[in-house]
Amino acid sequence: MLSRDKLQVAARLLKVIAHPVKLEILQLLGKGEPMDVSSLCECIGAGCEISMMSHHLAKMKDNGILKSEKRGKQVFYSIADKSILNLLDCLDQCDLI
Repeated sequence: MLSRDKLQVAARLLKVIAHPVKLEILQLLGKGEPMDVSSLCECIGAGCEISMMSHHLAKMKDNGILKSEKRGKQVFYSIADKSILNLLDCLDQCDLI
């Protein structure tokens, strides 16, 4: 059983990633290599705007889900704690989806 404190943290985490593009970002970054905003937009494709991608990345970074590294003028993002990928595995196995 999760404690009430852990449930509150889990609810906050789920709220932060509760968007299809954010979940897709996690899948892409879960493959291993850090990616910049443009590359992520390119992979996601259809209707992905850099401003919206930047917003999603900043929100997840501010909440400790992602980390960033500046290389020259570009910022590359990666997953801060790979255990978040377990959540995606659970979602993949969920019969409700």
